[in-house]
Amino acid sequence: MPLSTSRRLALLTSASLALLAGCGSSSDSPDAENASAKVPVVASTNVYGDIVRSIGADKVDVTSVISDPDQDPHSYEADTHNQLVLSKAKVVVENGGGYDDFVDRMLKSGHNDSAQVINAVEVSGKTAPKGGELNEHVWYDFPTVARVADRISAALAKADPADAAAFRKNATAFKAKLTPLEAKEAQIKKEHGGEGVAITEPVPLYMTEASGLVDKTPPAFSEAIEEGDDVSPRILQENLALFNGKKVKVLVYNEQTSGPQTEKTEAAAKTAGIPVVPVTETLPKGKDYLGWMTANVDALASALAK
Repeated sequence: MPLSTSRRLALLTSASLALLAGCGSSSDSPDAENASAKVPVVASTNVYGDIVRSIGADKVDVTSVISDPDQDPHSYEADTHNQLVLSKAKVVVENGGGYDDFVDRMLKSGHNDSAQVINAVEVSGKTAPKGGELNEHVWYDFPTVARVADRISAALAKADPADAAAFRKNATAFKAKLTPLEAKEAQIKKEHGGEGVAITEPVPLYMTEASGLVDKTPPAFSEAIEEGDDVSPRILQENLALFNGKKVKVLVYNEQTSGPQTEKTEAAAKTAGIPVVPVTETLPKGKDYLGWMTANVDALASALAK
């Protein structure tokens, strides 16, 4: 999902400013004196960073490498600051599956062999379907997130045995809050199972599949969009026909990346009166993981009910 030249320049500028701001504020932080007593954790994105905070609470010092919704994890270029924090991390949480390969590269170059690395895709046990590609967006799969929470708890307990009981308790509380989300998916499946859905990218597929919905999008369309490739006119027309013929009940749209083909897709859905549900790959500002996913599932249910 490559970004335009102008957008990349904007992101580089914002990233540089953020790095300068971070360097300038580190010594002034009220937690700076206690940082050494906390478990240093690096998460590839703020999705996993938030989950770590839910479990580690005030016993962890978490750095999320990607926290800006405009940053594309697939094409992210890590910097020397990332290298430094990764070299000192005791626990690292990455998505895996080719999503955030920069983490492994920088761990290797930083010679941090002692860090406990949690790979969410490996924890999930998911593999590519025969003849297809792995959907690496496993944070939209709540059973996987529950298993990742357990792994985070265990890793933190190993790094800080004195607080192991607190980590286990927090992980249990976090997982309990995933249960209502799975129940909402089950309710959607009961009411709308078998109905068609369109996507722009595979980002939300674990959520839509758990909700019993059938992805009608031409695979060549969503795969091309995810890879940042051009969509052929024939495939684009095939995709747009989903809305003209009202073969789907809803479009789930990755608003974190867009281009002419996805904009045409969104416009076609709106013209046909098909509800559009926006999703993102990283946490929106002001949201935590549980609140974010609750909003996503609720939005899907509301759209289908229209």
